[in-house]
Amino acid sequence: MTTPPRVPVMIYGTAWKEQETERLVGLALAAGFRAIDTANQRRHYFEAGVGAALARAYRDGVVKREDLFLQTKFTDLGGQDQRLPYDPDADPATQVRQSFASSLEHLGTTTLDSYVLHGPTQRYGIGEKDRAIWRAMEELAQAGKTRVLGVSNVDRLQLEAFCQGAAVPPSFVQNRCFARAGWDRDVRAFCRERGIVYQGFSLLTANPHVVGHPEVARLAAARKLTPAQLTFAWTVGLGILPLTGTTDPTHMSQDLAAIALPLRPEETAVFEALSGR
Repeated sequence: MTTPPRVPVMIYGTAWKEQETERLVGLALAAGFRAIDTANQRRHYFEAGVGAALARAYRDGVVKREDLFLQTKFTDLGGQDQRLPYDPDADPATQVRQSFASSLEHLGTTTLDSYVLHGPTQRYGIGEKDRAIWRAMEELAQAGKTRVLGVSNVDRLQLEAFCQGAAVPPSFVQNRCFARAGWDRDVRAFCRERGIVYQGFSLLTANPHVVGHPEVARLAAARKLTPAQLTFAWTVGLGILPLTGTTDPTHMSQDLAAIALPLRPEETAVFEALSGR
């Protein structure tokens, strides 16, 4: 296996950007993002658009491949539309290999930094198909084709099941993160126990009662910050690696700047009160 990648400070997420993907990824790279998350799932992502932005950035000298953290995902049939990156009649291992090869072609690379299972095939627990998919992903990691593996959209019991007996356990978990559930408290606790990095997405859109709260707005204004910046700073303090999918170049720079913001006691108290803790 290859050396694990350096963990980024913030990841630019590329879901739901369609034909704007190439332009927005280019803006994110210009703003300073060095970690990109996508998926080989045409239903919600345009992975080839990410690759086009990367190719342009390499050509223009904005960034080199070795400076980047590239993460994409394998998505099972249940999460796809008709634009499939693999043979729908193939066995799970073959589908993983076909999707992975397609991702490498889209992204113009020979290896990935992180390859993530987009989610289990069932709502509760994991089944034999999930295990077969994971074994195929482990083979890619063992062959040095991806530095690490991850899993997304899991509860704690599912994460425990993926870790149990895994030849290559997940290095990353990527979940939608809700303040009312303590910012995914149970899954984050397991991640801490196992040394797994927790990636949180929808940190702003899933928590409008936090980002839009008058007290958060007051505290942000007092420091000439935005409520989004304070929210990102809070989640970083919880040990969350944040994703942002903003389409605004100003917000891109603001989000990156939020990573280094220390929260004051009064700010921490407000977020704790809004966080189901």
